Amino acid sequence: MTLTDAQLERYARHIILREVGGTGQAKLLKSKVLVIGAGGLGSPLILYLAAAGVGTIGVIDHDAVSLSNLQRQIAHRAQDIGAPKVESAARAAAAINPDVNIVPIDKRLVADGAVALFREYDLICDGTDNFQTRFLVNDAAFFAQRPLVSAAVGQFDGQLSTFKAFDRPRGERIHPCYRCLYPEPPPEGTAPSCTEAGILGALTGVMGSLQALEALKELLGIGESLAGRLLIYDGLDSRFRTVNLRPDPACALCGPNPKIGVPGKG
Repeated sequence: MTLTDAQLERYARHIILREVGGTGQAKLLKSKVLVIGAGGLGSPLILYLAAAGVGTIGVIDHDAVSLSNLQRQIAHRAQDIGAPKVESAARAAAAINPDVNIVPIDKRLVADGAVALFREYDLICDGTDNFQTRFLVNDAAFFAQRPLVSAAVGQFDGQLSTFKAFDRPRGERIHPCYRCLYPEPPPEGTAPSCTEAGILGALTGVMGSLQALEALKELLGIGESLAGRLLIYDGLDSRFRTVNLRPDPACALCGPNPKIGVPGKG
């Protein structure tokens, strides 16, 4: 793929990086990323992926923009209130980089068809705020054999990891999946949503930007992947720490005796 003069100028700061170069930038322009959720995490994620020149960005969300979103969801503006978030996010991304193809999917992600949808993309990014959807995204990404970059936030804290349990060099199981970390959803009421517990808006910007960085690293094949590691950020203390993760021998999805089938297939 030959970059145009305009692309050479737009992506100049990428191209001069030894780890990216013209070849890497061309790879990004051919890449396809699916973002689940166009809210607090999805907003900076979508905008940075668009700015980076990721060629196709699918955005799936069933919600509309509300006034309370604007405290943290920077892809949306006051004039977007009432509009579908996927359309608002698509406009914001196009305003940054009109060459990027934004695919708005204005519906709720459900098990039926999730694996087929995920297979249309090279990488999946989860920025949702409920465990039910996170488990669905993890399972569908596993069966679609697509890397999953997953972020989560709460009040002043954030978590980030990459899951690709399907990747088994020489048949060896080395990477955990999301269910290895959280085998079951927490009891109801023990993990309140942002609506219930509140959240400092800038935290979603920190974690969404880190999520974009990890997605770009995966697409380019550079640096050290977060697969097998969990990055934890404490916003009040301004501290990062990383915890090593191992596959759960009893994991119901990626373990030796799986109990979970392809989403939508019973």
